[in-house]
Amino acid sequence: MKIVQAWSMHVRLLSTLVGTAVIAFAMPVNAQEDPITYNSHVGKIINDNCVVCHREGGIGPMQFTNYEQVRPWAPLIQMRVANKEMPPYAYDHGVGLQDLEGDWRLEQEEIDTIVAWVDQGAPLGDADITLETPNFPDPDDWTFSEQFGQPSLIVASTPMDIPASGNDLWHSPFNATNLPTDRCIKAMQVKPRGDARAVVHHANTYAEAPIGNGEFEERGQLNEYAMGKWGEIIPDGVCRTLEAESRIRWTIHMFPGGVGATAEGEMIKDNVVELGIWFHPEGYEKEAQYKQDLKAYQMREGYENGTLIIPPNGYAMTQGFHSFDHPVRIDSFQPHGHLRMNAASFEIFYPETGRTEQISQISNWSATWHHSHIYNQDVAPLVPAGAVLVIKQWYDNTASNPNNPDPDQWVVGGSRTGDEMSHAWIAVTHLDDEGFEKLVAERKAKEARSMAGSR
Repeated sequence: MKIVQAWSMHVRLLSTLVGTAVIAFAMPVNAQEDPITYNSHVGKIINDNCVVCHREGGIGPMQFTNYEQVRPWAPLIQMRVANKEMPPYAYDHGVGLQDLEGDWRLEQEEIDTIVAWVDQGAPLGDADITLETPNFPDPDDWTFSEQFGQPSLIVASTPMDIPASGNDLWHSPFNATNLPTDRCIKAMQVKPRGDARAVVHHANTYAEAPIGNGEFEERGQLNEYAMGKWGEIIPDGVCRTLEAESRIRWTIHMFPGGVGATAEGEMIKDNVVELGIWFHPEGYEKEAQYKQDLKAYQMREGYENGTLIIPPNGYAMTQGFHSFDHPVRIDSFQPHGHLRMNAASFEIFYPETGRTEQISQISNWSATWHHSHIYNQDVAPLVPAGAVLVIKQWYDNTASNPNNPDPDQWVVGGSRTGDEMSHAWIAVTHLDDEGFEKLVAERKAKEARSMAGSR
């Protein structure tokens, strides 16, 4: 099931305008000979990819657990699936790297099947066929509980009431970890508790290590959460370290009333955000040759006089360039913006050859679904020293942007929800020359074996 982890996130509500024209896709070759039915074809696709959110107690606005529930929504399902708006995972098909961890996107064959089914009248099919509804975890459980069990460490922020309306709020509590030894992190998830999902715009955590006399020193970013994000998985063989007796510093940004279609529109009492951390076994740091970190890489090209400015009913674009004096591996890419941002891309420029490689593109980005695009370790970009990361983001401050609350406003760079931001969170494994050459050689050998096996 591709999106079983999605249960803990917010859904972008589906439009109720079912009369909109639907993009036409080619019908499967056997569609005329073998009619596409719910019980034989479509039900399993919906169960595996949609019911995780569209069920009783789920975050979807309607339930899709059986044919009677699905059938009235068939035209809208067709439109959203054909436009690749559902499941809500904005990452362009056919551009750059496509092998991602936790990828929710449907295969084109699945999209074509749903489109053909609706075109044929959305029939039930053989009534004697019984489809089993998947047994999904509780929506308030942890994303990785099925994969890794319960977190090794759970840290909860201090409660804070969020009013039903008003200006942006920020909360910066501290939490002790009481961790007896340094540990390497396997995975992390930040999870707003209950109704807090609608009002927590982002919740970043930083590790601070003790330096004596009750003083602490920041060791860098630990984790980043933004609305809709399901978590971070650290690749095997590297260590993102949490030091003994560290404390966690939060920066939590909340928007009273909620953002866009996820809004609760009412007061949220005792708002709490939790950080779950899964550790590798003790001693793993001896096996992990390299360190990994997560940082916000800024984009300043496109700023006017040092400030991001988007005119009323206008557009803007920013870009940033970053390089390293040592080889690295890029493990994940997550663009960040607010309500006017609508697209992002990530490229690598190689000065020695003049070649630019497209890595990732997101052409229909939404602030209600932030995704950390985690590259499969076999394809994660291996970047030699001196190569340049090229990151770009685009902004649409017109009425054609469905997320735009007011196209007549000047929009500037800032931390408020109504402002804009221009950076991307990138997880980087820092290599040395020997490690870089080893990974390159391993990939070439694996590719050679694959090609030999396909002959």
